[in-house]
Amino acid sequence: MPKVVDHQARRIELAEAVWQVIARDGIAEVSVRAVAAAAGWSTGTLGHYFRSRADLVAFAAELVVERVTERVVARLQDLPTRLTPIERARALLVETMPGDPERFTESSIAFAFLALGLRDPRLAAIQQRHFGGMYDLCRTLVHDLASHGAPLAGSSPDSAARRLHAVVDGLSVHVLAGHLTAEDMATELDAHLATLASSPG
Repeated sequence: MPKVVDHQARRIELAEAVWQVIARDGIAEVSVRAVAAAAGWSTGTLGHYFRSRADLVAFAAELVVERVTERVVARLQDLPTRLTPIERARALLVETMPGDPERFTESSIAFAFLALGLRDPRLAAIQQRHFGGMYDLCRTLVHDLASHGAPLAGSSPDSAARRLHAVVDGLSVHVLAGHLTAEDMATELDAHLATLASSPG
């Protein structure tokens, strides 16, 4: 009986090999040969699943976004109902930030794809969807805070959401660059969320 091949599982395996190469050697070293070696495949076999390096990298970038989204949704479903809006916001935002080795690697990969997107329209479109999703999350959390009476430091909900998004991404970059520890990042995130619960002045 012929062996059944799960093509999507194989494609995911190769995307994860892209992440492995990026984490180990950097985005510039991602090649069909390097990814095939990391996955333990031949370049010929890899070619059955992706026609080019560009196709492989785009799929790997999409998968990062999917994984983060799935984790945030799963976390949302598991949150205790007793949490305050601030606690709920923190619990969801930290899922997207480099607070542990797994998320550090994931974030470093996501930001590496961001750099490539500056000159690759397909990756730029993926990043736009990712940024849109993160902004939507921040906007939802801010509106939740406002609906429970948070003054948002006098800002409009949309302005507060943009600022929260920028803070989350900025803190993440500082951790990736080694300028902040994960503990520093958590402290600064808590401080910013606290300002949203305060009045201006």
